Amino acid sequence: MKTKPTAAQDRDEALFRPIYETGTGFYVAFGILGIIFLWALYMYVTQVWFGLGLTGMNQPVTWGFYIVNFVFFIGISHAGTLISAILRLSKAEWRRPITRMAEVITAIVLAIGGLHPILDLGRPDRMLNLFTAGRLQSPLLWDVTSITAYFTASTVYLYLPMIPDIARIRDRGGKLTWLYSIMAWGWTGTEHQQRVLNRAINILMIMVIPIAISVHTVISYIFSMTLQPGWHSTIFGPYFVVGAIFSGIAALMIVMIAFRRAYHLEEYLKEIHFRYLSTLLLIMSIIWFYFTFSEYLTGVFGAEPHEMHIIMYKFTGPFAFYFWGMVLCNFVLPLIILSFRRLRTIKGMFIASVAVVIGMWLERLIIVVPSLANPRLDLPAGIYVPTILEWALFAGGISAFVMGFMLFSKFFPLISIWEIEEGRTHGLREVEERIHSYLPGRGATSS
Repeated sequence: MKTKPTAAQDRDEALFRPIYETGTGFYVAFGILGIIFLWALYMYVTQVWFGLGLTGMNQPVTWGFYIVNFVFFIGISHAGTLISAILRLSKAEWRRPITRMAEVITAIVLAIGGLHPILDLGRPDRMLNLFTAGRLQSPLLWDVTSITAYFTASTVYLYLPMIPDIARIRDRGGKLTWLYSIMAWGWTGTEHQQRVLNRAINILMIMVIPIAISVHTVISYIFSMTLQPGWHSTIFGPYFVVGAIFSGIAALMIVMIAFRRAYHLEEYLKEIHFRYLSTLLLIMSIIWFYFTFSEYLTGVFGAEPHEMHIIMYKFTGPFAFYFWGMVLCNFVLPLIILSFRRLRTIKGMFIASVAVVIGMWLERLIIVVPSLANPRLDLPAGIYVPTILEWALFAGGISAFVMGFMLFSKFFPLISIWEIEEGRTHGLREVEERIHSYLPGRGATSS
């Protein structure tokens, strides 16, 4: 039996609408994405049956799309927990409609990205060797440990702030009330429960920041701990973290714009939210360019022959198109679009965000393939051309991400309702008190 919404719930009824109302467009989009995912699943079964010979990977390029996409998806995961935690920690009131979308991105993308190293194995069962015969000296073991810890922390960090909203859906009645009753953990909204919840969220948001930073740092160690030209660099740790936050903000903006339009959330996701995020995106674009410039300047200045060969392979060689495309997408376009108020519209910010996501994928491709294609030994350069199998699994990963987000929107609010209400009741007063604490005393006079 469905209960009548309260006055507060009526005010935010638009946030419940995606759960209770499903249009034809949802089923059409989900069906198309489902077909793509099933196609990818079929292709993967084919790969397991016939082996990695069906891919474009060979000697010396033994890593291709799978590792590129692994680094790419894990990087996007920083859109969620890290950005959400920093905004919560800094008490940025404009974060309230954004945090849950960001946290959902983290949980879904981590699950997808974490599976990509398994796709790269001809024998997937050999993944178990990491648990039975793993060596502490191997960055691969560090990688599994950090991603597992990050996924656990980010999933809990997503779930805890959802409890009050799950209880609201439980109280409204309808389908799956039994499930919401279990997931709500007996939440009634008492002052004690709210205090315990806030304390748990505060502890998690502090814990998750170093965990998130460590994840992409450890991923960079897979490359930088080798002596391979183009990889052996001390800058890779912070460079990967900066790139992850950069691509994460862009992915978050794309999701926000898409679901704002699909579910008519203009009242909650306002232009000011996108302006703040676009400012962060512009800052990260400049920082990314600084790290990229520093990385290649160091290599060019040192002029080590093997390192220079890799650099020129990217600057003027077979990968020049991808390298300069990366610079265009990650720096030139965001700088032009986000620096001018006339261009910094919702449409302009969407174009800049899509460009950044494409550019950061190209960056991962540029990191992985050229260094492997040009070994130190006196051997001809390797050639890597991805096959339809690898493209299918890439498309399957993207479709799985979109379907996961769509499914989440059918069971839980995409925007935290209780945080919106808290902002209306307590946030305004807290901000006013905080501003008064910043300013000189009222009794002070100017001379």
